[in-house]
Amino acid sequence: MLHDATRPGDLIRWVADRRPSVQWQPGQDWAYVEGAAEDLGRAFAVAVHDYRGRRGQVFYASARQPSTPAPLAREVSEIGRILGYSPHHRAGPVILAQDVPGLGLTPAALQRTYDVSPLTATGITGAGQTIVFFEFDGYGQDDLDSYAETSGLPPLKPVLVGGQPRQPLLEAVMDLEVAHAIAPGARLVVVNALPTTQADGTYRSIADLMRTTDRQYPGAVWSLSIGWGCDRLLTAADLAPVRAALATAESDGTTAFDASGDRGGLECNGGGEGATPPRQSDIGLDAVASLPEMTDVGGTTLSTDATGRWLAEEAWGDFALSQGTSGGVSTLFPRPAWQNGVSTSRDSAHRLTPDVAAVADPFTGVKITFQGRLLAGGGTSQAAPIWAALTAMMNQWLLGHGGHAIGNLNPALYRIAAGAARPAYHDITLGGNAVDSAAPGYDLVTGLGTPDVNNLVRDLLDVQRQSR
Repeated sequence: MLHDATRPGDLIRWVADRRPSVQWQPGQDWAYVEGAAEDLGRAFAVAVHDYRGRRGQVFYASARQPSTPAPLAREVSEIGRILGYSPHHRAGPVILAQDVPGLGLTPAALQRTYDVSPLTATGITGAGQTIVFFEFDGYGQDDLDSYAETSGLPPLKPVLVGGQPRQPLLEAVMDLEVAHAIAPGARLVVVNALPTTQADGTYRSIADLMRTTDRQYPGAVWSLSIGWGCDRLLTAADLAPVRAALATAESDGTTAFDASGDRGGLECNGGGEGATPPRQSDIGLDAVASLPEMTDVGGTTLSTDATGRWLAEEAWGDFALSQGTSGGVSTLFPRPAWQNGVSTSRDSAHRLTPDVAAVADPFTGVKITFQGRLLAGGGTSQAAPIWAALTAMMNQWLLGHGGHAIGNLNPALYRIAAGAARPAYHDITLGGNAVDSAAPGYDLVTGLGTPDVNNLVRDLLDVQRQSR
């Protein structure tokens, strides 16, 4: 990380006397130093060794965090990790379809749950909007065809960028079908994100993928359900390229949602899925989901009537299966100004997550089709595409009522929570995860709560008009 966005001449000259090289672009407040692991270790005076992870992966890492060399202190504020591997995983729960009453919410019920129906009644379908899904998994077109036909929806034919990541798995199918249930008129795009895990420089690769996607689909809504590393093991400098790419996309009108994770607040458990008893060191956030520019989405257990009308929600936590919504306090990023109005019992100086929530409990999830079977989706990886699709619907409504595409949503979310003409959120006050509990107002498991879209979109239009 650099102190500002001016050319880092000291860094470029310092590196030129050593074997690594520097990559820097005008206007960026970060630079990337790359080279062989032993050369980087020598340059920054740290030992670099090979390690074997819990899952058998072999990677290199510095034995300690590099510090900023004295000759660079005028330009460099922080050095990132020397690390050849970033843990990654899908945010997805165990699906127990046979125990879900009614096999989950239908499209009409899901729209009614979060009060999208009044928009739908006026012809809002997400038309003219694009939703991009960054995926590790592929999808089967047969499943999508069957889902659309049996649900009475228009055909579901996503655009695929970068080829199928790998064989069809539940995650991508669920994301597409859930989004199509809410916004059947939106264009859906699947971007193969698997290459970000296949070489060094994971976060630079993620940033490159985001920049390419922004150029191809400017102003699209993004949905991510991928765990890209624990915040406790990284520095803000590691994530600087991703932040910069995301901020650029948002300036083009993009709104980005990321699942908070399904490990119940223990996103730094490298074994995952309850492989080891919880430890204090397991408490943490998914690093990319915790970016201040990202709208982080937690999960709930939902209660509705037979038609989908909202009755109640609580924070999703299934301790028998070591599952539940994640969230907490960032170790990397200071409290954004737009979060200054909320308080928690924990740290008051850093970024809080999640920002909002949606249904994630697979016992109360959305009805989907996978491998020819009816299942109910679940996990915060269901909640993120729900919010992405809701945003596509709101964007279309706003554009038709003198507003504009939302872009960076977080400042408006918290401004509306502080006081708006209409109640935009269901405040979740019950339940919790392995670390925190829901509470009145903002909390570290469900954020501001779940949306009443018909109210929220009108509050957003008020905010846009007041900001002109």
